[in-house]
Amino acid sequence: MSAADPIDAFLLVSFGGPEGPDEVVPFLERVTAGRGIPRERLELVGQHYFDRGGVSPINEQCRTLLSELGDAFESADIDLPLYWGNRNSAPFLDDTVAQMHADGVKHAVAFVTSAFSSYSGCRQYRENIAAAIDAVPGGGPTIDKLRVFFNHPGFVDPLVDGVVAGLEALDPARTHVFFTAHSIPLSSAATCDYEQQITNAAGLVADRVSQAAVMPGWSVVWQSRSGPPSMPWLEPDICDAITAVDTRAVDHVVVVPIGFISDHMEVMQDLDTDAAAAAETAGLGFTRVATSSSDSRFVDMVVDLVQEKTNGVVPVALGELGLVPTQCSATCCPAPQRPPQRPPRRPA
Repeated sequence: MSAADPIDAFLLVSFGGPEGPDEVVPFLERVTAGRGIPRERLELVGQHYFDRGGVSPINEQCRTLLSELGDAFESADIDLPLYWGNRNSAPFLDDTVAQMHADGVKHAVAFVTSAFSSYSGCRQYRENIAAAIDAVPGGGPTIDKLRVFFNHPGFVDPLVDGVVAGLEALDPARTHVFFTAHSIPLSSAATCDYEQQITNAAGLVADRVSQAAVMPGWSVVWQSRSGPPSMPWLEPDICDAITAVDTRAVDHVVVVPIGFISDHMEVMQDLDTDAAAAAETAGLGFTRVATSSSDSRFVDMVVDLVQEKTNGVVPVALGELGLVPTQCSATCCPAPQRPPQRPPRRPA
């Protein structure tokens, strides 16, 4: 297939998640493949899935987004079939790309459910897509990943409105806003623009909130780290940051999940459960802003990104970082270097 072929399909690519108790450990095995984590540890790590019936909300959120995109595409006269493939759970990306090939798709665009540049949030998905294409006998369709969108109004403005609404009944002088995103190893942060983009997006939201309300003090924090203690990751952790709040000056925290597009498990567990508990223990009020994809402007943004490719619509990007290239270089955002696994100890 060739990039010269006209765009003839849309592919939603996401992380995936279990949809029943029997899927939890196999899902985690795929997520942690190659790290030598024993099953017993995975069962412990997966407890927050088991506590919720073994179901992650992310797949249902993808179904909802696809349904909304179908309606939005029709309204915008975009005549493209919609496909969906996951990295770690059904529908698997390999199977979806094979089906696209069988259906005669030649040149698709892919929207990945990650707004920022990083290895796991961008390059790894590009590698996943390339591997799925290569797995098709004779080669599958050309698939172009759409650009990252951390500074698109359709991602930023829903968060702005969420913060403004969250501040309505609060005293801004006694409130602190935490913008939170998934932590990554410092070694990875040093080789990509992830931290800069997160901070930039947080600043965009804060600046636009200040046009409608008094913006309290704010900071960027991190969550969901999963590596060994010996590997340094971006800090501070959100729960540590909440615990460190000076309650003589602040009595309420507003949490903005700027690193995520939907209310999936890491938002529900790490924010709605763990961070909320940390705030309660500290004697602080707690408000969590909704993620962007629950807003129709997010769906309109995806339409814009597709039309940039199909109809030459002029790209929109807020702030000083501007547009990030649609197709980055082969060397961008390299994979994190994990410490070598220790060989198992021999019995005495």
